[in-house]
Amino acid sequence: MTLIIRIFCFLVLAGGYSSAQSKKEVKKNSIKSSTATDTENGKTLNSKKTIYDKSGETIEETDYNKDGTLNTIHKFKYNKDGDMLEEEVFEAKTKLTEKRISKYNSLNEKTEEQVFDAAGQKIKTHYYTYDAKGLKTERKTLDPSGKILTTRKYTYEYK
Repeated sequence: MTLIIRIFCFLVLAGGYSSAQSKKEVKKNSIKSSTATDTENGKTLNSKKTIYDKSGETIEETDYNKDGTLNTIHKFKYNKDGDMLEEEVFEAKTKLTEKRISKYNSLNEKTEEQVFDAAGQKIKTHYYTYDAKGLKTERKTLDPSGKILTTRKYTYEYK
């Protein structure tokens, strides 16, 4: 179940961070952090806390379990263009469970993402390709020996 939660959290984060405000609004309003809370049965619990840097990038995101206890902490590092270079995932404060390092091309398109386990061993690498419009067309996932694990194709329907 924890793996499913981590995968879901990653997909949410990879899709553009699920913060309450856009990067532009965070920067414009000098927001340092935001907290989402849930109220159930009269009890208020933390759901998520997000910390931002001065340019509005999410540098840390803390997710809480339904009972309000700490679930995971995601820490992010960016390059000067605002591209995420590194993501570290921690369970319950200090236990590093996963680290992701990304590389980008001259068009700021993510071309590679290496995934490491808690011991620093590479688990897999994602390679991304794009079409002439800059739309992602494929993600190939390879194991550490270079064997293809999966290939995901992206197609688009136009008006």
